Amino acid sequence: MTSIDVTEIIKSSTSSLYQPARKKSRFDDSASSSSQAGQPKPEDILAALEADQSNYVALDDVQVKKLVIQLDKKMRLNREQRVKNPDDAQKFMESEIELDKAIQEMHSLASQPDLYGSFVEVNGVEILLQLLGHENTDIVCATLSLLRELTDDDVMNEGEDGAAELIESLVSGSIITTLLACVERLDESVKDEADGVHNALGVVDNMIGFRDDITEECVKHGFTVWLLKRCFQKGAFDANKMYASELLSVILQTSDTAKAKLTEKIDGIDILLRTIAVYKKNDPANVDEREYMENLFNSLCAALMHPANRKKFLDGEGLQLMNLMLREKKQARQSALKVLNHATSGDEGIENCNKLVEMLGLRTIFPLFMRTPSKTKRKDTTPDEHEEHVCTILSSLLAACSENHRQRIVQKFVEHEHEKVDRAVELFLKYKEKVQRFELKKKRQSQEAGTSEDDDPDRAYLDKLDNGLYTLQRLTLILGEVAVGVESARLREEKLFQMKMSQNRLDLMLCPIIQEYSDNLGDDANIEQERVLVMLSKIEDFYK
Repeated sequence: MTSIDVTEIIKSSTSSLYQPARKKSRFDDSASSSSQAGQPKPEDILAALEADQSNYVALDDVQVKKLVIQLDKKMRLNREQRVKNPDDAQKFMESEIELDKAIQEMHSLASQPDLYGSFVEVNGVEILLQLLGHENTDIVCATLSLLRELTDDDVMNEGEDGAAELIESLVSGSIITTLLACVERLDESVKDEADGVHNALGVVDNMIGFRDDITEECVKHGFTVWLLKRCFQKGAFDANKMYASELLSVILQTSDTAKAKLTEKIDGIDILLRTIAVYKKNDPANVDEREYMENLFNSLCAALMHPANRKKFLDGEGLQLMNLMLREKKQARQSALKVLNHATSGDEGIENCNKLVEMLGLRTIFPLFMRTPSKTKRKDTTPDEHEEHVCTILSSLLAACSENHRQRIVQKFVEHEHEKVDRAVELFLKYKEKVQRFELKKKRQSQEAGTSEDDDPDRAYLDKLDNGLYTLQRLTLILGEVAVGVESARLREEKLFQMKMSQNRLDLMLCPIIQEYSDNLGDDANIEQERVLVMLSKIEDFYK
């Protein structure tokens, strides 16, 4: 079929009644030219806004039906003319222009989401879905632009009932499959078609924002695979690559199915690692590319929450890549640290823990433990986040590694006159004070509100975890393991606590925190429960 560009032809031909609000200029030509000499006056702005509103025509159910019938007629006429004259664009050009105009006129519906239900009833969604398969990509792109505006977050939040009907109708009509066909078909080297892809991604984004179960549709129909491939696609960084990474990150963080199926058809872990590897020696060129890089790392972290993906990460030499990134000291450094945190945590991280020690990863981790990067050097994370990641990694290594590897870690705390014990105690005191400040603040708030933490103890505990307790627990477990493992380290801890807190008994300093941690472990954490209870017993035995 012949494809024609109707955009330029209709640029000057617009509908005065149904001009899309998003395409209106807030100022006329004279206002624009006068503004070049100075800033517009407030009264001029107000007058322009009032003029803009005066052109606005509110729709009703009858007008919506007329618009849809008009769109349907023009679509059918254009289809008939294309079938009759497949090789002569002149024979169907006029009907294509009229079809494009009809699509543009539908933009007025986006300002009245309360009418979406009527739009659905008269099969408006079905017509739009058909238009997404049109032979002319200009028509496809115009329809994508319309759909993105109809599903805009702000618009749908104004009329949630109508928006729910619209989204349900789109899902029932296999919108994700249709959008996938669109983005695969459009040529992003053509600006208008690249914009079309961007709008398609925007539609998916808007739908997920309204109904997060749309992520399952993306996984089911292969849209997630396309996003992954689009992120990995060679070529210059652009807005669509950025948007694809953002959606991929959202889907993987939201959907357990997406995590599980990431390596089903293609090795998504390997693709993410290869895409991220670019930033081993090169920093992102700008802020947008920096966000793109962070989206990729967030996607990888989310994927690693699925146990089977930890093995894929290990086999794909993900540990080696993260270790190299930490040594290179590029902008990806803190993100690599976060990935290591995810890769080594839990029972599923045991293999990664042992491998990290075998590949001499302690030489990379301990310098990060000893010194938190300054704020001027670190733009992407806070000091507390850095310390949380490092302490969690060390705690995981001590918990999961084989006995030989665990002893190697413990001995590191003895080196250089126990400097690492000193650092652990320093951080322990910092986070203990932080938690105490938070508890005092919450107590004051509860007294003022006349409530009690006993009303919701689980919520109170989670709040404490978010305000320093989590890192404090990691540090306490580290100090406990080291004290149990090496006598000189225990004596050093006791000496430091005596100096700083006038209390040298580890059973009083560490055990209450370890006990609280143990009490809040889940029912399936039997191995960890046993480990910490043994640690508690050994610490208490020091003072019997």
